[in-house]
Amino acid sequence: MPVPRITKEELRGRLDADDAAAKPVIIDARLKYPYEHSSVRLPGAIRVAPGAADALTIPPGRDVVVYDSDPDEITSRRVAAGLIRRGFRASALKGGIAEWVTANFPVEPRSPAAAGTGPAA
Repeated sequence: MPVPRITKEELRGRLDADDAAAKPVIIDARLKYPYEHSSVRLPGAIRVAPGAADALTIPPGRDVVVYDSDPDEITSRRVAAGLIRRGFRASALKGGIAEWVTANFPVEPRSPAAAGTGPAA
């Protein structure tokens, strides 16, 4: 299934928008090792382990952007495809978190307590 991709510039513009309803839900779908060895995440990102995305509850009508640590978006495209099959408007962040960080776009600290807890581990 083809998965739409969103550039870091497009995503930043949507996150900077004044209209909260226009802001997408951001999903951090990095694999366990890259996630646990990172100290940052995209602003407002929800951590969801790739295998636990089916249990995710997303408000209806909201766009979803999924990112991972792979520059080819392998995991994020797989998670986004699953969300699309469930009826969500989902896309993968082109270049993943690496391109976002390289562009010096805003990040927030990742809570170390979040690693290894709940279904998102």
